[in-house]
Amino acid sequence: MSETVQKGDKVVLCGANAYEQKYYFNPDFSGIPQSVQEELHIICVLFTAEVGGIFTIVFEPDGTLAFETDAAEDDLLYDEISSGLLVGEIRRNRQELLESLRLYYRVFILKEDMSALLEEED
Repeated sequence: MSETVQKGDKVVLCGANAYEQKYYFNPDFSGIPQSVQEELHIICVLFTAEVGGIFTIVFEPDGTLAFETDAAEDDLLYDEISSGLLVGEIRRNRQELLESLRLYYRVFILKEDMSALLEEED
């Protein structure tokens, strides 16, 4: 993990920008399996293709995942309602993936004890 990231900071995992038609994946997470990286790429790009704006997946300081959406003030095509609905759909349909990413972050980045995390799950 990058030395510039301090405990207590949000950390961007990945994101897509409809305005620049670009995708970003944080290289600090290159240890995540390629298939998961590809799935994240698809989620982000499809989100911005459908809703517009900028979509990022970030880790909160406690290791939970958050979805952040943003749009330019003058973007009349950005659909805020669809944005909220799509975030909910991603959370429901990709629950297992999101939980795996949360555990990955807490174990490999925050260096939390894996056995304690598994007990938390029970």
